[in-house]
Amino acid sequence: QEPLVESGGGYVQAGGSLRLSCVASGTIFSLSDMGWYRQAPAKQRELVAAIARGGDTNYVDSVKGRFTISRDNARNTVYLQMNSLKPEDTGVYYCNARQKYFTTPVRDYWGQGTQVTVSS
Repeated sequence: QEPLVESGGGYVQAGGSLRLSCVASGTIFSLSDMGWYRQAPAKQRELVAAIARGGDTNYVDSVKGRFTISRDNARNTVYLQMNSLKPEDTGVYYCNARQKYFTTPVRDYWGQGTQVTVSS
């Protein structure tokens, strides 16, 4: 069983919306800060949004006010609501679960990635 399974990517016109979901297995979710990364063609993977176990969130500046990350602890699921999408949001979006020892990352889990394409 894959540790993280994403869904919800697709093709949308600029200005549209998509919601990504990521379901984690076992105890991974409860012990992890969760995040969404994206990788555009010929670019490095970047952190888009993250939510800590306690619920604190942070976003890359380019998505602030448009994207919302949330977690449903009962369903072991993290969501990324993406509104007002722009062509530059295009890329493969990866779910990440990061486990820490105090503040030191000790283990990362990754999903398989889901493609988001925004047309102009």
